[in-house]
Amino acid sequence: MTAATRELTIRGLVLGALITIIFTASNVYLGLKIGLTFASSIPATVISMAVLRALGGSTILENNLVQTQASAAGTLSCVFATIPGLVMIGFWSGFPYWESFFITLLGGATGVLFTIPLRRALVTHSALPYPEGVACAEILRVASPEGNQQALKALIRGSLIAAGLTFLSTGVRIIKDGWSATFSLGPSVFRLQGAYSLALIGTGYLVGLGGGLAMLAGVVIGWGVGVPWLSAVVTHPAGVSATEFATGLWVHKIRFMGAGTIAVAACWTVFSLMGPVLRGLREAFSQTHRASLDETDRDLPPLVMNLLLGALILGLGALFTLFLWPITTHDFYLVVMLGLGLAACLFIGFLVASACGYMAGIIGSSSSPISGISIISVVALCLALLGLEALHLVPDALSAHDQHSAIAYVLFVLTALTGSAAISNDNLQDLKTGQLVGASPWKQEVVLLIGCVVGALVIPPVLNVLYQAYGFGSTLPRPDMDPSRALAAPQPALMADIARGILLRNLDWTMILIGAAIGVGLIIIDRLLKIRNLAMPPLAVGMGIYLPADVSVTIAIGAIIAFFFDRAPHAASHSDDSTGTMVASGFIVGESLIGVVIAVLSGMSGHTDLLTIPVGQSFQGLIGIALFALCLIWFARTLHKASRPV
Repeated sequence: MTAATRELTIRGLVLGALITIIFTASNVYLGLKIGLTFASSIPATVISMAVLRALGGSTILENNLVQTQASAAGTLSCVFATIPGLVMIGFWSGFPYWESFFITLLGGATGVLFTIPLRRALVTHSALPYPEGVACAEILRVASPEGNQQALKALIRGSLIAAGLTFLSTGVRIIKDGWSATFSLGPSVFRLQGAYSLALIGTGYLVGLGGGLAMLAGVVIGWGVGVPWLSAVVTHPAGVSATEFATGLWVHKIRFMGAGTIAVAACWTVFSLMGPVLRGLREAFSQTHRASLDETDRDLPPLVMNLLLGALILGLGALFTLFLWPITTHDFYLVVMLGLGLAACLFIGFLVASACGYMAGIIGSSSSPISGISIISVVALCLALLGLEALHLVPDALSAHDQHSAIAYVLFVLTALTGSAAISNDNLQDLKTGQLVGASPWKQEVVLLIGCVVGALVIPPVLNVLYQAYGFGSTLPRPDMDPSRALAAPQPALMADIARGILLRNLDWTMILIGAAIGVGLIIIDRLLKIRNLAMPPLAVGMGIYLPADVSVTIAIGAIIAFFFDRAPHAASHSDDSTGTMVASGFIVGESLIGVVIAVLSGMSGHTDLLTIPVGQSFQGLIGIALFALCLIWFARTLHKASRPV
């Protein structure tokens, strides 16, 4: 291997593992603290380039593999959304290392396996924008010795501006991180909001007008119709402000409606992609087809994939058996429960992997609603369990004590599904980056698996340390601990509540079913629009309903800016190395890097407000909107100037 073609190296694997440890620990802490994580691909790319350049002899392909490995492991931390639920319901008193390690590893590895045939359907033969994958590729290209220096300057300018704004809003907090306005018309409450996030503006630019407007349509459905209607028919509690009331309705009602829309839209999307996905499966498992491909289009050999599939089925089967063995009889009913877990990981897992990959292709990994996919997964699992219960195929021990053990088993299987969904969500971004820089897919798939191993090694001890130090929600490991310092762990509590509500048959299905009906309507509208060569992607609309409105609105603003100010008559406009693409990528880079720094400081100190400078709220609001508006004006002027014919 010559220096120019160096790609898969020992030093790269070691560096990727070290970056992984930091990112995984930070993401688990942030996820349990506030329910959010940061995307790790772009920070990993920047750190990798700096370290490997200092070591000497680095290549764009070696850098790409380091970020691929590190981002996979950092993304695997999304299991924070499910596995702590086993402690919070009292089934576990801590996180047993090997059970936690293997359920995380095997779930993530299934996600890697699923992305191999999906790569052809969703990356190679797809026009999906993959904003973060494109941004990573641009960073790698312009930072290489032969990179475009003008493009590099545009990337740096965008990065510095976004980093500065993010530091002011989420670091020292002297400006607000967004704007909002609440008003009432009669009994109906309306709320408008947006985020001062240049990363979301850059994402909107890369996504394009169609995806941005589809998400905005979701906001209109959720906040322009759903919340006002509910606020008019639901009693407004005394002492609760209009803003809190509207937000509560969105959290507890509208998001479930969005999950129902996403479920129907995701199934339709996967069905629509069935032809390309089946072709991808045939090609991926065909040795003859693989031999005819270039190095830049080869996946893992079919023999390796078959062995990996067999190992995953055996591993998951053994893990589920060990989980069930102490709590149920060792007979046919245990085999049925084992079959349920395996079927969920293979079939539901592939469905959610496809949906997550598609969503990542539309709006990127960091904004993709993994928690919404987890809600869909837990609903599907619980409904399957109820069906088996109706057939008298569920062990009595699982149904005893208000379905306590059944809820635990659902959360355990759900952890594997969440790991698979999260990895699929991130890996297709990485494979898109690899496609753009000429990487070898099979080598990326190898380091993705290594990333899953490293991430799974780190997550259990981090969870145990955080639980012993803070506790989760109202669950504390020791009676003398301060409940006010406990990590909120909102997602695990929500998953446990949904499982309990379905299995005890007292969950309110109204909003989920309304969302499903909306999904059917959106599919019909999209089909009618395509007759006129227009589109309204149902999945993007569903994400607009489910995601916080400030995310969708800000992405839409970025898409609209691109439409009005980047309309050059020449062919280079909005190309991979255009000024707009580089500035938009820089916005994502700068905000991501500052987000990582703040996350690491928060994780090390145990405080999310470590750098905060106290200032008045009116000052925060005025300065925030002024600075954000200036950034948007600068971006629009830059696009307009760059789009003029030379």
